[in-house]
Amino acid sequence: MTTPRVLIPVALGTNRDGDLADAFRLAGAAPEQVPLTALRSGDRRLADYQILAIPGGFSYGDSLGAGRLFGLDLAGWFGDQLREAALSGMPIFGVCNGFQALVRAGLLPGRQAKAVLGQNQSGRFECRWVTLTPSSSRSIWLDQLSEPIRCPVAHGEGRFVSDDVAALDAADQVAFRYIGSDGLAAAQQYPANPNGSQDDVAGVCDQSGLVLGLMPHPENHVLGRQDPLRGRNPGGGCLALFQAGVNAVSA
Repeated sequence: MTTPRVLIPVALGTNRDGDLADAFRLAGAAPEQVPLTALRSGDRRLADYQILAIPGGFSYGDSLGAGRLFGLDLAGWFGDQLREAALSGMPIFGVCNGFQALVRAGLLPGRQAKAVLGQNQSGRFECRWVTLTPSSSRSIWLDQLSEPIRCPVAHGEGRFVSDDVAALDAADQVAFRYIGSDGLAAAQQYPANPNGSQDDVAGVCDQSGLVLGLMPHPENHVLGRQDPLRGRNPGGGCLALFQAGVNAVSA
């Protein structure tokens, strides 16, 4: 079994790259945090890695909107590499700002529907723990998840809105939904659904199942001690999500 290399691109303002690297390291991978300048110069190439993981934070200060400039960088500077990576079967993961960047770069949700991640319905930055239920059998990242997970959100723009959530459901592309602490559907109620996302959608995958994006931060609950409730609410840790991605390329 080989140890897969994980590329974690870092832009100005990115601040969760270390947490994401720790999660992949615990899952058995070899992550590397690489500035975008090194990718632009050719010192590093996406083809040299087996997994791409785009971290959260406030890339470029979220100028022009959350993840917008990061997404333009991905599409403009590395569009060809991203297309080659997708065709080669590389797993791609984006969390929070990384999810926003993947949506803006056009990698998510794909051909089935259009989507945006808008301002939170509350009108303010939300930083709280939430519970998610896995809801897709398509994504390779969810292969080892059968129970709800808990992790924090930290964003001001995370409200998922699509022109056709029904099409995404039919294509099995809704990867995660927010649920209440009682294990029941959030029914778009705050704070179980912290941002007002349509149909409680917290994350989606593409049609291949290789590309996954979600707003909450699973990298911040890969150890039991990270959960302030420590099992007193439904939902477990998130390490299995990262292990699934690693296992998909290490066999």
